[in-house]
Amino acid sequence: MQRTAYFLAAAAAALLLTGCAKNSSEQDARLTEQWLGRWSGPEGTYLEITGTPADYRLTIANLDGPRRFVGRAQGAQIVFVRDGVAERIRATNGEATGMKWLLDKQNCLTVRSGEGYCRD
Repeated sequence: MQRTAYFLAAAAAALLLTGCAKNSSEQDARLTEQWLGRWSGPEGTYLEITGTPADYRLTIANLDGPRRFVGRAQGAQIVFVRDGVAERIRATNGEATGMKWLLDKQNCLTVRSGEGYCRD
């Protein structure tokens, strides 16, 4: 009887953890879906995100013009490859972008220090 109770407790814990992991990934996907649309950077640069968490279409425009990439949600980030380097888009504030033009902004996405985009 004690063995059965142990097995049931272990099975319940596994199901609970699976449910939490699923809910966590669903929450992360909902978070990145809120990033759809255009985000502005300084001097006319921008990041535009379309698509779905499994297949995001990214357009990143810098002073040389726009470039397109494909990314996917991974946790609370969007991961993509640019010039052979894995990059991660994450939610930050303006200060975390490392860009003086965005310091006072609160709703931003940062790829790396010195590369960020915000919404007012």
